[in-house]
Amino acid sequence: MAFQPSRLGTKEHWNKVYEEELANFREIGDEGEIWFGEESVDKMVEWTEENTPPSDELSVLEIGSGNGTLLFALVEAGYSRKCLSGIDYSPDAVSLSRAIASSQEMQDIQFNVCDFLTEEPPVLPKMTGDTSNNLDLLLDKGTYDAIALGEKDDGGNTPVSNAF
Repeated sequence: MAFQPSRLGTKEHWNKVYEEELANFREIGDEGEIWFGEESVDKMVEWTEENTPPSDELSVLEIGSGNGTLLFALVEAGYSRKCLSGIDYSPDAVSLSRAIASSQEMQDIQFNVCDFLTEEPPVLPKMTGDTSNNLDLLLDKGTYDAIALGEKDDGGNTPVSNAF
């Protein structure tokens, strides 16, 4: 059984979502949706603590960081802000996460616009050179799944299968 393409697999959808969430944050301070719920964030933090305990040397990249909720939760769990980075292909998601980080005095967390299917993620200040040798942990709450549900090309490939 083949899955039908989903709007969740489109950049246009996420740009619209985060445009609205950024406007809401600026207007009323609403930090936006916690995709997949707080329970999923709690489980990911718990897993991370069990498998890669907090350390000033641990470099963590969240792919599809959205409003930054997972990275903020990692800070609360004791992970070093300067070792955390989030990427998202939606510029408004990055603007939102940066604004929230600023409001919570967590500006040391890096948030950058980056399409992980076509671009290398930016390096953290403590890193040198190629990120492929410097990241200790990659986290993803559902970005890969959402993109895999994107529209197929003429060859029947999803955006994910074209990237790898």
